[in-house]
Amino acid sequence: MIGYGQLLIFGVFIILSMIIGNVLKSKFKKYSKIPINYGMTGREVAEKMLQENGISNVQVKAVKGELTDHYNPANKTVNLSPEVYHGNSVASAAIAAHECGHAVQHAHAYAPLQLRSALVPIQNVSAKVMNFIFMAMFLGAFLLPGIVSFNSAIVIIAACYGVFTLFAFITLPVEINASQRALVWLNGSGVTDRSTHEQAKDALKWAAYTYVVAALSSLAMLIYYLSLISGRRN
Repeated sequence: MIGYGQLLIFGVFIILSMIIGNVLKSKFKKYSKIPINYGMTGREVAEKMLQENGISNVQVKAVKGELTDHYNPANKTVNLSPEVYHGNSVASAAIAAHECGHAVQHAHAYAPLQLRSALVPIQNVSAKVMNFIFMAMFLGAFLLPGIVSFNSAIVIIAACYGVFTLFAFITLPVEINASQRALVWLNGSGVTDRSTHEQAKDALKWAAYTYVVAALSSLAMLIYYLSLISGRRN
């Protein structure tokens, strides 16, 4: 069931992801050496942005790992990696402000964020279903027909990729909007100046590209499986 088309898609987008990931790490390393105004750390930037947006019920925490920064709407926490949490650079400020942008979205009931959160359980179930089918395939094609027909398996996989694609494309405006909120605030608060603002913008632009690649990858896989379904019907 895994054909050359699927392997080609995997290969192309893995390479793209690696390229963008390496550029992002390079940008982060470069901008991590450039200080921002007032010498604020990522934690201080996050706390200031939350406070100035009237948000008092969100905590800023440090988490392990590199580029593991994220906002958790379930427990209302802005989680920053050590380099961002303790760093006082353009990169730290940009990432911290971006994650706070998600907190502002949450506080203002930003529709795409709410929709993405609602899709999380569905995506998790879809991932488990698809992994089960692929596992049956890898253990032996003779096992799969006893569980579900090959035609049905392709339809199920396509449906799963449909969920992944929807989630990925809804994520795009969520991430872009969070970066826009971050950049507006960084500029307005004076945390970044004319030169460092462009650097912060560049860092967040490359971070956004990772989500673009993920969305296009899901779309390509969806189209591939839909073409298999169409081909079997003809």
